[in-house]
Amino acid sequence: MGRDVRLIPDNGYLHVMCRGNNRRKVFIKSCDYRHYLDLAGKFKKEAAVKICHYCLMPNHVHFLIGVAPETDLANFMKRLNLSYFFRYRKRREYVGHLWQGRFKSKVLGKEDYFIQCGKYIELNPVRAGLCELPEEYPFSSYAYYAYGKKDTLLDDDPFYSSPGRRLQERQKAYREMVISELARGKMRFSNPMECNELGGEGASPLSFFAESRGEET
Repeated sequence: MGRDVRLIPDNGYLHVMCRGNNRRKVFIKSCDYRHYLDLAGKFKKEAAVKICHYCLMPNHVHFLIGVAPETDLANFMKRLNLSYFFRYRKRREYVGHLWQGRFKSKVLGKEDYFIQCGKYIELNPVRAGLCELPEEYPFSSYAYYAYGKKDTLLDDDPFYSSPGRRLQERQKAYREMVISELARGKMRFSNPMECNELGGEGASPLSFFAESRGEET
């Protein structure tokens, strides 16, 4: 049976996720995370991919990616995950599949849902119990937006400039926005039907954005 056709818009933004096979850990040491990010930076320009937000969890990866007509998202993800697998296999004498199938992707619609998805991605480590605050986790885009930490992998979130005119104002507004999510204790889309799975008409993202503590999502 053939694979389902993956539909990617000519222009837009997607939440992209890939998971370790059988939910196994794909990142063991800090150098593993850094190598994966280095590979992403190496391949993204060739594939005309924009990375606006990201988070590497022990057993899976989140990206918020911008695409254009010249973007080759499938090739970017294939090269990224395959190159990482070759190094992982060599260093750990691993046999078998490292990643669980192809990457998953969901198109983002309105501005509110774009911002919600960025926050969701960066709050993953907090929800999983890996840290208490998002700034404590070193392998996400949060520190770039909240504190201005240099991150050459990132292309600016197109809505980042809206909360404030000066950079310090934007950083403060971003921190306050994320803190409000932590205070509410819920990170979800207000209208899940606005973020349908590509190729799945009317599909709800709640299963894709499922919350669970300890079991990273």
